[in-house]
Amino acid sequence: MLKRLNKVLPELVLGILIYGVVVWTAGIWFVRDKLLFSTGVWIGVFLAIGMAIHMAVAIEDAVSIGGGRAKLAAMSLLRYIVVVLIFCGTAYFHLGDPIAAFLGVMGLKIAAYMQPFLHKVILKIKRKGDGPLKKEGTK
Repeated sequence: MLKRLNKVLPELVLGILIYGVVVWTAGIWFVRDKLLFSTGVWIGVFLAIGMAIHMAVAIEDAVSIGGGRAKLAAMSLLRYIVVVLIFCGTAYFHLGDPIAAFLGVMGLKIAAYMQPFLHKVILKIKRKGDGPLKKEGTK
């Protein structure tokens, strides 16, 4: 489904998830409240995934339907308002650490930089899987 929106979107989402695991694994050792840190990171990661999907949908709509810049600006503003509201809700209701949530959201930026590298890795893995079948016992 994600690939129908944008062909690099699945790789971007995968990059966000990998980043989230790395940040959570590295950071969990240095915080006092591990639960608050964990929920903060994953709120941020899932928010980043939502932002990536929303961007892909907004760009697809602006290109196919029209409206161009005005529609993209409105969708961008909506996205940032939602992010601010979720951050405020996370802090107000103590659902997670807001700094950890910010680190999770940064996964969108990091994944955007990682995507070309991740794409090459995925292509290599696919090529290995598509190789000729070898008989058992042969080299």
